[in-house]
Amino acid sequence: MIIVVSPEATPDDLDVIIKRIEETGRQAHLSVGQERTIIGVIGTDEPGLEDIFQALPRVESVHRVTRPYKLASREFHPADSVIDVGYGVKIGGTELAVMAGPCSIENEEHIFDSARAVKAAGANILRGGAFKPRTSPYTFRGLGEEGLRYLHAAGKAHGLPVITELMSVRDIDVVCEYADIIQIGARNMQNFMLLDEVGRVKKPVMLKRGLSGQVEEWLLAAEYIMAQGNPNVILCERGIRTFETAYRNTFDVNAIPLVRELSHLPIIADPSHGTGKASLVTPVAMAAIAAGADGLMIEVHNNPDHALSDGAQSLTYERFASMMRSVGAVAAAVERTLPGVWASASA
Repeated sequence: MIIVVSPEATPDDLDVIIKRIEETGRQAHLSVGQERTIIGVIGTDEPGLEDIFQALPRVESVHRVTRPYKLASREFHPADSVIDVGYGVKIGGTELAVMAGPCSIENEEHIFDSARAVKAAGANILRGGAFKPRTSPYTFRGLGEEGLRYLHAAGKAHGLPVITELMSVRDIDVVCEYADIIQIGARNMQNFMLLDEVGRVKKPVMLKRGLSGQVEEWLLAAEYIMAQGNPNVILCERGIRTFETAYRNTFDVNAIPLVRELSHLPIIADPSHGTGKASLVTPVAMAAIAAGADGLMIEVHNNPDHALSDGAQSLTYERFASMMRSVGAVAAAVERTLPGVWASASA
């Protein structure tokens, strides 16, 4: 349930309410907004609990949260969450986040060159996979820790926070050592043991929607992470599997404004996986920003025809720079800005 506090409440009044919540064996989640302060009550519901909290001084009203996800819901946290991912980059504010780089870290020289190119085009986060989940066990599955070292060094050299996928609990320590943002891929959206573990670390986590994941299931997966104490969750719409075979996945643009209604968590759009076709990435990226996405995740490769993974959906350096110009125009129309070189152009 949520407790709406009177605007006249002092810090001491809030302390009294929080202490009473904790005395009942529950946790308090404080959310201070511009007009209202809300305290979320985390724990099992019981008859009479609502009356106990309603009787406290400076409590304006008490409401039960009807949605199964609590911490991720906008009822609990009316204001948009803004997540600091390092190097001065924040996800969820007015400035859009742009994560770009190769699907797989192929070698040291390549990831350094990719970092240089995507930053020059305006990206503010470097992406790259060190552990790659592949449909076939015989295809390239990543460089592992060696790749993580290359990614970390490239990001540091170019002043970019880095994001990479965590596939297994056994790799959590090494991924946390090198990455600024932990990515949970679509195939692991409901790997609840993995979600619990990343909920116990202090790194921001980007949770991709599962191939057949419903929006409620996706938000409940985010709840697993947040329930373990990590509030820094970023959602990522990356397309869902449907009957259509003309493209790799069906990018669900509907999900973006819907999630913004239901949750305070920032949402990133991945039109690379969402379409599987390089020619579709730019128009779908523009649609995602128009729909309210807080940023983009784009696969970029200097020579997509020779990429070790996902070449068909990767943009060349030149096409990525062109995409940023197109997205910048849409960003300006919806009162958002792009990072880096396009910030002033889209303002």
